[in-house]
Amino acid sequence: MMKTILKENKGSLILTSASTLLPLLAGLLLWDTLPDVLVTHWGMDNEPNGYMSKAAVVFGLPLFMLAIQWFCIICTCLDRKNAANQRVMKLMWWIIPVVSVLCGVITYAYALEIPLNVGFAVTAVVGLILAAVGFVLPRCQQNSTVGVRLPWTLASEENWNKTHRLAGGIWVAGGLLITVTSPLANMWVMLGILLVMVLIPCVYSFWYAKQED
Repeated sequence: MMKTILKENKGSLILTSASTLLPLLAGLLLWDTLPDVLVTHWGMDNEPNGYMSKAAVVFGLPLFMLAIQWFCIICTCLDRKNAANQRVMKLMWWIIPVVSVLCGVITYAYALEIPLNVGFAVTAVVGLILAAVGFVLPRCQQNSTVGVRLPWTLASEENWNKTHRLAGGIWVAGGLLITVTSPLANMWVMLGILLVMVLIPCVYSFWYAKQED
């Protein structure tokens, strides 16, 4: 089953893997202009509080992202039920490449003293990713690796479908709201919106399961 899915999606897998490694290529091209130590983490006040060597950033981070990417790919492909969820899986496979490129852009831009509001950039992109996930959630068929995986959704296909239709709309709205509020660059605002996005579908799924009993 896994071999079949990998073979059918060979082009997407190559493209997403190559995209994940783009920061490595950019780092090699910028190698002589980058400092020996780069900032890799910022606090909620947008101030740097984490550092790594140039080699670790250029080689280590993209390769680590690629390992995560393939771990996610293998996990989704191992679930036979995901044969009907290939559109959803393809979107999921793009999340890590987008995060990898975002991390590369932010890290290299900051190292080269290019003006960049880190909090704004991260919040805006995260919001768009969440909205994209919400767009495909209603199309996600019941499985054990992707989606709102709760005891009640996994036990009832009807619960799964209704929960994902609700979650899809909430995640699109919540993701766009996070993006719209990104100029605030306030992590607490983003976390608050995200908490609501997670809790509402979970509570609804539990309530619906009680109605089915």
